[in-house]
Amino acid sequence: MKRASTETPPATARETAERVLRLEGEAVLALAAGLPEDFEGAVEAILATHGRVILSGIGKSGHIARKISSTFASTGTPSAFVHPAEASHGDLGMVMPGDLAILISNSGETAELRDIVAHVARFSIPLVAISARPGSTLMQAADYRLTLPPAPEACALGMAPTTSTTMTLALGDALAVAVMERRGFLPEQFRTFHPGGKLGARLSKVAQLMHGPEALPLVDVARSMPETLVVMSEKGFGIAGVTENGRLVGVISDGDLRRNMAHLMERRAGEVATRRPRVIGPDLLAAEALAMMSENKITALFVTDGGGVPLGILHLHDCLRAGLV
Repeated sequence: MKRASTETPPATARETAERVLRLEGEAVLALAAGLPEDFEGAVEAILATHGRVILSGIGKSGHIARKISSTFASTGTPSAFVHPAEASHGDLGMVMPGDLAILISNSGETAELRDIVAHVARFSIPLVAISARPGSTLMQAADYRLTLPPAPEACALGMAPTTSTTMTLALGDALAVAVMERRGFLPEQFRTFHPGGKLGARLSKVAQLMHGPEALPLVDVARSMPETLVVMSEKGFGIAGVTENGRLVGVISDGDLRRNMAHLMERRAGEVATRRPRVIGPDLLAAEALAMMSENKITALFVTDGGGVPLGILHLHDCLRAGLV
């Protein structure tokens, strides 16, 4: 008679993923509930720094340090990553008085960081340490100690840096965002550091994408429709803006032409135009213009100043070319 197996079947990939995410999520929540006492002091120290925020760490901590440094740099705080091994062979010269150093070591005993620790002490450079061991050498040397709460690593062996690196990354994000908000960092400043890709496009202003005054298809309210059609054809936007005393008072689209087909050539532009057209200001985000076009099922928007004077025109194709969609 065959004996039933008493071995526990291995976890499925889904079960493992759920366990890992749950462990790491709970650790981040524990970090939020017990934010290190020196957190606010570290934020103030970063805000007071006239130089750069220097990040360093070895191994997985080094990868996390690189990302945190990148986040600081892209949100208005000059920052750089210095590899601790390279620092011991000349790159310590990159860490100068006026800088602030953030060193990361889960154990707090990383040998490769010792030269940086000695260097920042020698030049009175403020030191922020992130570690899970408050009594470690690194934490004792730090001016600001950001201690991670105890939490098991998510791997089955309990050894691979997983939960600890997730907490460190989240803490770095918290530092960068807190500093960013204290600085009053604005969307237009954010775009300065993110000019490429869809993110940069979504932060573009209408003025950056619009066609200027020379491209405007404008006609006076008294202009004849044959002349208006010539302007529409020459400018190529499929639309004409109708002005009175220099202000935009109406728009003529293909739809307006179809609705007024009877005796069209005998009419004036002001008689055919749709009054009180949708317009947008030059300082608004191009993404807002795209949303307005989509909501109103139109393909172009005139850009006007506060007094209704036309400054430019933005077409749907301009938004598409910029990568807004």
